[in-house]
Amino acid sequence: MAAITEGHAPTIAIEGARKQRGNLTQARIRWMVLAVVLGLGLVSGRLVQLGMAETDQTIEGQTRDAITATRPPILDRNGLEMAVDIRVPSLYAEPRRIIDVEEAVRELRTVLPDLDEDWLRDRLTGDQGFVWVKRELTPAIQEAVMRLGIPGIDFITESKRFYPGMNEAAHILGSTNVDNQGIAGIERHMDSESVALLQELGLARGNALTPVELSVDMRVQHVLHEQLTDAMTRYQAIAAAGVMLDIHTGEVIALASVPDFNPNEPATALVKDTFNRITSGIFEPGSIFKTVTMAGALDSGAVAITDQFDARYGIRFGRYTIDDFHGKHRILALPEVYKYSSNIGTIRIMQAMGKDNYRAFLSRMKFDERVQFELPEMRVPTVPDSFSEVGAATASFGHGLSVSPLHMVTAYAAFVNGGNYIAPTLYKRDIAEAETLYERVLRPETSAYLRYLMRLNAISTGGSGSQMNKAAQGYRVGGKTGTAEKVVDGRYSSNKVTNFFASAFPLDNPRYAMVIMVDEPKAENAQSGTTAGWNAGTLTGRVVQRVAPMLGIAPDFSEAVDQQIVPAEVRQLYPEGF
Repeated sequence: MAAITEGHAPTIAIEGARKQRGNLTQARIRWMVLAVVLGLGLVSGRLVQLGMAETDQTIEGQTRDAITATRPPILDRNGLEMAVDIRVPSLYAEPRRIIDVEEAVRELRTVLPDLDEDWLRDRLTGDQGFVWVKRELTPAIQEAVMRLGIPGIDFITESKRFYPGMNEAAHILGSTNVDNQGIAGIERHMDSESVALLQELGLARGNALTPVELSVDMRVQHVLHEQLTDAMTRYQAIAAAGVMLDIHTGEVIALASVPDFNPNEPATALVKDTFNRITSGIFEPGSIFKTVTMAGALDSGAVAITDQFDARYGIRFGRYTIDDFHGKHRILALPEVYKYSSNIGTIRIMQAMGKDNYRAFLSRMKFDERVQFELPEMRVPTVPDSFSEVGAATASFGHGLSVSPLHMVTAYAAFVNGGNYIAPTLYKRDIAEAETLYERVLRPETSAYLRYLMRLNAISTGGSGSQMNKAAQGYRVGGKTGTAEKVVDGRYSSNKVTNFFASAFPLDNPRYAMVIMVDEPKAENAQSGTTAGWNAGTLTGRVVQRVAPMLGIAPDFSEAVDQQIVPAEVRQLYPEGF
């Protein structure tokens, strides 16, 4: 027995070793299977977790509906597109769905190398539902990113505002931000009215909204903008601005202010001095305010169109004497006071009315309140609550108070439309609707007198509007110049002036009022000066000469047309005119 046991000992040892190795192999296999199962379980669990994750309906605080919302097209009065939406892809990430942040950063920067690596890594790390990576990209970039196939990286189609006219109507339209929300101009006003509500309700998502029709005529707008830009170069001015109204409806036909900005690049609006001088600038209006004084005094009955006023000597107030720029130093009839722009005569006319009555008339014309208008970029005028004797005197010729050009053009519209004040608007408005909004501020007879005075100033020898009339021959324009000295270091400077020309045309059958401003002009040549007739006046004439045919106004060179404007009492008293 012992021999047999000893002979089989090696065999038993071999069998034991095999069995031990088999057990070890099976254990390893079991551990590997367990590891694989655990790994698959973890991956499956993560996939289930990702699949069950609730989709975040906001992107950095903005709802998806708001981000993808469209805005209505903006059209001019003739149906020309002024602002439209275009669809653009924007790249976003869902950090909690990204498996390998480093790989995602590396791959994205192969297509978008301008993205900062650290910034991108920070954006893609975390448990956020949505973060922007880069907005408003091209379709080609979208396709390249999609080919990368990175989980948690996707695109959303946004609406981006596009303005075909670029700078031409910048101050009318304003602009939108990257979220397609109005931040200035009529775009902001639209949001405050109805567009924001439509977007909130989701009705503006992917839908074609009804176009918004403005009162602006882009043909006229183009001419005005072009001429204002030319004026800055021609007169070496620091700024220029203009606005034209339909005097019967209050519709703004054109409005421009330069320097301006490109609404397709909203950041350009932050450049210095690009503000809208028509609505958010207030200025001493200078002698264009003399028409206001004439209107108030004539309408009150305190003076008559045929009255005469002593302008032989300056008027003294304490230590100061107010005189005329180019004084005649004689007795002047009221029309002569106007056409020679006599400060002395204008003060006499205001004094006949009385300073308190004059101040009340300024309130009637709404010079002491903000104009009711759609643009949010507005300033409140600075008009004293009451006038001293000297304050009323300087105010009568446009000094010591500041108003916007929009105030002035609205007043001039009332002066020539029969005496009805109507707030201006950027939206289309027919005459029937306009008439329900009329506020009578002057008698029709006063309006007729003012039309005569404005035309007289253009056609008569010595009138401050004669240069304007040369540039707009045949279109029966009339108006008033204003040259306001700027305050420098607390004193009025004769070297820095703001010039205005306020006008209306055609004065035999008025349809439009306009105010043009040129800021700090230089003389165009050795013969011209820096007073308003040489720059704001001639600029007005050039604009009218270009736009009148577009507006259906034919030229008429007949002197008989001008004679129709002259009041009967003036023809009787001064048959040869002035």
